[in-house]
Order: sequence, then C-alpha cells, then structure tokens
Amino acid sequence: MTNFSDISVDPLYLTALASLGSSVPARLTAAPSNGSIAVLPFVDMSGEAGYEHFTDGLTEDIITDLSNVPGFFVIARNSVFAYKGKPTDVRQIAHDLGVKYILEGSARRAGQRLRINVQLIDANEGGNHIWAERFDRELADIFAVQDEVTKRIVEAISGRLEIKHSPDRQRPKNLLAYDLCVRSRNLWTQSKEANQEAISLLEQALMLEPNYAEAHWRLGISQFSCWLQYGVDLESSVPTALASTQKALAIDPHDSSAHWALAFILTYQGRLEEARKLLQISIAMNPNDADARSIYSDFLHLDGKPQEALESAAMALRLNPRPPGWHLWMLGQAQIVCRQYDEAVLTLTREETYRTSSRRILAVALALLGRKNEATHEVASYLASDPKWSYKYWMDTRPFQRQEDVEFWRDAYRLAGFPD
Repeated sequence: MTNFSDISVDPLYLTALASLGSSVPARLTAAPSNGSIAVLPFVDMSGEAGYEHFTDGLTEDIITDLSNVPGFFVIARNSVFAYKGKPTDVRQIAHDLGVKYILEGSARRAGQRLRINVQLIDANEGGNHIWAERFDRELADIFAVQDEVTKRIVEAISGRLEIKHSPDRQRPKNLLAYDLCVRSRNLWTQSKEANQEAISLLEQALMLEPNYAEAHWRLGISQFSCWLQYGVDLESSVPTALASTQKALAIDPHDSSAHWALAFILTYQGRLEEARKLLQISIAMNPNDADARSIYSDFLHLDGKPQEALESAAMALRLNPRPPGWHLWMLGQAQIVCRQYDEAVLTLTREETYRTSSRRILAVALALLGRKNEATHEVASYLASDPKWSYKYWMDTRPFQRQEDVEFWRDAYRLAGFPD
C-alpha cells in the first residue's frame, strides 16, 4: 500500500487516487518537476456579455500549446477551471495540483483590438514573478499571440531561446468559426441537450470554414456520444462520427486529439489494432492529454488488460486532478474489472460523476459487494433515464477481447438486476 504521508506534496490528485492503494505507479506520486505548470483561467476584462467564452478559449489554447512541448507537464483544462472566479493563492494551487509554475493572465477584447496581460509565477520560490508581459494586438493576431506567449513561457522555464516542439496545429482563418468551436468545447459530456447544442455550433463553424480540423473531430465525438452516452440509434450516429474524425485527421495529421477521437470510434467498431496505434501516437505526440489517457483506459479495459487500464486512468487523474465525470467513470470501470469494488464505489459516488450514466456501473459494484438494496435503487434510477437499456445489447456492441470479461460483465449486470 502506498504510504501517502511520505510523499513530499499532497495535491488533490493523491486524494483521488488513494483508493488505488499499491496499484498507484510511483511516477504519479513524484514531486513537481521543473517543467510542471498550471495555466489558471484568464480573467475577462472586456466587460461585455459574450466575450468570456473567448477568454476561456484563449486559456484552453495556451494549455494545449504548452502540452505539446516536450518535457513539460501541464495540468488539464478541467482542473484549472475549477479555480475560475475564486480567490487565488498561487502557492496553494500549485501545491494542490502538484506543479512548480502557475501562469495567470487577463484579456480585454474591444472591437478588433485585443490586450493580454500574463505573468509567470514560481510557486516553489515563494510565489515570485519570473516573467510578465503585455500584448496589444489586432484581434486577427490572436493565434500569433498564443504562439508568442507559449514561446516566452518555455524560454522562461527552460532557460533556452529555442526548444524543439511539435509541429504547429492547424489554426482557423475565420474567427467566427473559431468562436463557435470554442463555445462547443466540453458540451458533449454534460447532457444530451448540451451535446446537441455542440453539434449545432460545430456544424455552423464548418459551414464557415469547411477544413477546420478541430471542429471536425469535436463534431465526430459529439455524434458518437449520441449513441454511446445518450441512446441514439447506432446506425444513425457512428458512421457520421467516423467520417468526421477521419476528415479531421486527414486535414491535420499533427492534431493529437484527432488521433484519439478517431481511435475512440474505431475501438467500438472492433478495429482494435488501428485504434491502438492511433492512441499510442496521440499520447506520444501529447503526453499531457488527460482525455487521451482516459480513452486509452477504456480501450485497455476492452482489450483485456485491466491493470494497465487502471494505470492509464490514474495517469489521466494526475494530469486532471479535478476531472470531468467521465474520467472517473473510466477509473471506476477499471477498478471493477480489477475486483476493487469498494474503491469503485468511492470513485463512482464522487460528486463529479454521480447521477450520470456511470450509476449503471455503480449498481454493478454495489451488487458485487452484496449491497443489494443500494444496487436496486441505482438500477431503477438509471433505467428511469434510459428505459430501453439492456445488458445484452451492451454486450453485443462492446468488442471485448477476453471471454472472461464478457462473462464477468454479463453476470454482474444480472446480479445487479438489469434487464437482458
């Protein structure tokens, strides 16, 4: 069992991973590295309704750009946005997230002008500012500013003027298309209605800029989620999702997210070798992508490698200590297959994921622990939201590679009381 009291930092992710016990890899409990950073949500200083999402998009894109820098460790979007609008004690935040550096900033958008203020703080050295700068540019220069901010951060942290980095991501030419894509981000996990909103926004973006890679792969994920999460017919969702993600990758082979998005869909088509290669490429291109790690956990679960699935889910949480609910869903799923039922219940009853579709596997964990009344309650609650669900259909559409996993889940769903 890992002794968490012996670890030099005690960030939130350790609390999230404590239930894993001895299965937590040592690299997940290491002290912050010199290249570790969290980018706090930029403060919108525009004072006009509708501009806040633009500022959020700026923060997200800087996170993505830094994530692609070799040797850097970058906390994911969901975890830093947990601090949005709250008083900031940068030393405490750095401690909680397990990083050395914090980037703070603000943005003011006025007409076609953009002003950005940024400051880089070394939280391990008493919160000292080691670099700060103001950028006054035309709005059309937004992507050039993002690139420059990223470059200056890398220089300040690494002490080098030049550093090898991944090829540039494709940038949209139409700022309204970019604006629509930014609005769509993170909607696919929230609800069926929010996912439909994302599809509408992305379709509008692609009407304005048909070769916008990010919009294509995000559209593919939302289309796929219609079936995987929200019960829409398989035949009407998956082929269009596959086409969207394939087009994204064809447009921009350097987009690591397009790789995992396509792999996610190919996995559920039973094309596991293709999916495996794409996921490995995605993680190699951007080791800081918590979403890719979580998707890989799901893949490994289906591929019959439960312990590896557990470790990949754990790494996703190290990168995203305050995760979206679906990351915990993947972790709970891996814990169940590893026969860690108590741990799975703790994971799946966390606020971030409870009362979503994850209660279906929570019911399984409770049933396997002999907590029949609680399991029955969760089954009823889940079926109230998806009355047509059956474990037979679920089994038929999951490409399990081990017969023992097929039998395990079939028996577990029966035990919980789900209809066949």
